[in-house]
Amino acid sequence: MAKIPVNIEEEMKVSYLDYAMSVIIGRALPEVRDGLKPVQRRILYAMFREGLLPGRKYSKSAGVVGEVLKKYHPHGDSAVYDAMVRLAQDFNMRYTLVDGQGNFGSIDGDPAAAYRYTEARLAKIAEEMLADIDKETVDFLPNFDETTEEPKVLPSKIPNLVINGAAGIAVGMATNIPPHNLGEVIDGLIMLLEEPDISVEKIMTAIKGPDFPTGGIIHGTSGIKDAYDTGRGLIKIRAKAKIEREHRGGENIIITELPYQVNKARLIEKIAELVREKKLEGLSDIRDESDREGIRVVLELKRGEMAQVILNNLYKHTQMETTFGIIMLALVGGQPHVLGLKKVLGYFLQHRHDVIIRRTRFELRKAEERAHILEGLKIALDNLDAIIALIRGSKSPAEAKEGLITRYPLSEIQAQAILDMKLQRLTGLERDKIISEYKETLKEIERLKSILGSDALVAKIIKDELLEIRSKYADDRRTEIAEEAKEITIEDLITEEEMVITLSHQGYIKRNPLSAYRSQRRGGKGLIGMETKEEDFVEQLFIGSTHDYMMFFSNLGRLYWLKVYQIPEAGRAAKGKALINLLQLSEGERISTALPVREFKEGYLVMFTKNGTVKKTALMSYSNPRGKGIIAISLDEDDELIAVRKTTGSNDLIIGTHNGLSIKFNEEDVRDTGRTSKGVRGIRLVKGDAVVAAEVAEEKTAILTVAENGFGKRTRIEDYPLQGRGGKGVISIKLTEKGGKVVGLLQVREEDEVVMITSSGKLIRTTAENISIHGRNTQGVKLMDTAEDKIASIAKVVEKD
Repeated sequence: MAKIPVNIEEEMKVSYLDYAMSVIIGRALPEVRDGLKPVQRRILYAMFREGLLPGRKYSKSAGVVGEVLKKYHPHGDSAVYDAMVRLAQDFNMRYTLVDGQGNFGSIDGDPAAAYRYTEARLAKIAEEMLADIDKETVDFLPNFDETTEEPKVLPSKIPNLVINGAAGIAVGMATNIPPHNLGEVIDGLIMLLEEPDISVEKIMTAIKGPDFPTGGIIHGTSGIKDAYDTGRGLIKIRAKAKIEREHRGGENIIITELPYQVNKARLIEKIAELVREKKLEGLSDIRDESDREGIRVVLELKRGEMAQVILNNLYKHTQMETTFGIIMLALVGGQPHVLGLKKVLGYFLQHRHDVIIRRTRFELRKAEERAHILEGLKIALDNLDAIIALIRGSKSPAEAKEGLITRYPLSEIQAQAILDMKLQRLTGLERDKIISEYKETLKEIERLKSILGSDALVAKIIKDELLEIRSKYADDRRTEIAEEAKEITIEDLITEEEMVITLSHQGYIKRNPLSAYRSQRRGGKGLIGMETKEEDFVEQLFIGSTHDYMMFFSNLGRLYWLKVYQIPEAGRAAKGKALINLLQLSEGERISTALPVREFKEGYLVMFTKNGTVKKTALMSYSNPRGKGIIAISLDEDDELIAVRKTTGSNDLIIGTHNGLSIKFNEEDVRDTGRTSKGVRGIRLVKGDAVVAAEVAEEKTAILTVAENGFGKRTRIEDYPLQGRGGKGVISIKLTEKGGKVVGLLQVREEDEVVMITSSGKLIRTTAENISIHGRNTQGVKLMDTAEDKIASIAKVVEKD
């Protein structure tokens, strides 16, 4: 046998292209008219031919799979059974096409039982897809071994592609069409039928968006609009969860609906994993209480935890929020096309038009054939005695037939019908029936001809049939659509109440009702504001309403917001929750300042950085909270945000440095700049120096300056001269080798309690009045015996009551 030389590159190109087209057309993509892939169409057609109709008894799935493999689908049995199982799963299909009996899998990812154990028949709605298939409504083509035929497409009275969606990966392309609500889709089809030039926006008044079998909430309509306009779009789906109060006073999060195609068991595992890894705090128990009535996953919260904060973390870290990428790709005339919603609906209406025309032609032909026979029978009845005599006098049926054709104006078919007629039809009643049927058939022929001659009548039939489908199968929408994709807040459900917010030195935060602090009688010992570890203490205390904002500025120059109600409420003795669990901080980021804000109106924020920069910006510039935070100040690579203070616009400011210098100037020297600007020079630093603290100067106070080796002193605020911004400043403390460099500067009153913390974590507490007052250019006195240790920072302790 002679060898034929083949160019390998050309051969691979041609072969792979053939394979790709085979996958695209014959396997992975749905047909735009009936919304089915070949394997799905073959399953439904095989079940229909086997007589597995709704209302009849179920049949073994193994038999269905065998029939499909034998006649239509020359592939593996698992491919057929898996496709059939999906058609029966009510969590995958919005309207199931196969009615399954037995274990057909679960939303937890459990597989279906083997096909020898399960039974199936067609679902009622699937029967509508096969209606009129025997009336020459669609083209048939030979099956793989040419022993029978299979339909190229089903007549389908239902817009299956849109209502059940489709997902498939072909070669170089993929489809991902979400399911929709049947009632809405039919309303949209009727709108398009009545107004072919209708806009997509108007269709969207009927078809509001996808409607998933598992419910959930779609956040935002822009992705839906993109998909309906262009065939591509992204939508966010969230699980539906509610917050329930328990009789013991705690709160539970109850998950009742999941995003489409999310595995419930895996979701629960993921939540448990996050709890184990301490990425999600505040949960004490997770229970799956789901049953055949529906999903119910209970997340039990620890006492005092903020349910909304935990819920937002769940949306962020788990599949309780997913993104569905819509790609409306389907086969049109054997070629893949990405289609907008209007085109998809248009192709379905065109398909129904073609089906009705073909069905009408078939019915007309059958009616004309019947009329022809009835006309012959009428002639026979009009000449009954003569025809009976002719038949009796004939030697054979063939001779009788010939005699009838010769003597009367009858065709061969009519003559045969007369010979086949039973004698009982010669009774008077039966004769009247034939005449009546003939008249009715003539009327039917006229009706069918009028349909074929009028597009308006065809459109009316399409509409009537769609309305009939709607009345039979339409149901309520399951998926909610939220207009904007914004953070869900529960502010409207929170009663406005005055709260005391405490923030500890180590970053623990909590809130308590102010009434809990005010309830003590005058002359008592004072309440403990927070139980802290020995090395921790309450550094900041604020009073604000549950609807107020807390602003948190980080050392990296970013700003984060929390509503006061989002801060967990804890008992007076509890330490609260670590701030890092409430804010989306990056690695190495820590909060340097917290400020409460009731309204973003008058006033300014002044920011101070390690490298001596000062920046003043109107408070209003920070009035648009965002979940992930925003840039509050643009910093150089080696710079850090040290402090942020609220001012009136005319306050005096004081800055202290590591080398013991300080500068006091009026903030009017600092021009007002935009949110992301860098600011201006506040103090001119020498190499190796850095800003350690900054304050808004107040009357009748002193500046406490502390050096690393335990030396420190108070200096009256009036001893600091008012200078121009950007200078080198004046001496705040005399630096010596014995005292070391400055670690902090605090503005204090005599009654203030001060804490000094060493690098090894030891603390010493004292009141400000116990620290001597000295002039600026002095070393001060020994405040703490540090030995080998050094002081790392100083802070004020807020009053316990």
